[in-house]
Amino acid sequence: MEAAERMRAMRERRRARGVRELRLIVPDARSKAVRRRVAREVAGLDQSREHDALKWIEAVAEFDDQ
Repeated sequence: MEAAERMRAMRERRRARGVRELRLIVPDARSKAVRRRVAREVAGLDQSREHDALKWIEAVAEFDDQ
């Protein structure tokens, strides 16, 4: 069985179980350029607005231990 056939069969088994593959492309945090860009963006955030956003997230989030 070729690799493409094995992948197709695996996807079919997953679909039968109700799951599917999801691929994400994300910035590489190992890159110095990416880390510099993220640092610039974080430095520009309004702390009070971010605090409000975090409070809202905590209020609406469901945690298993609560």
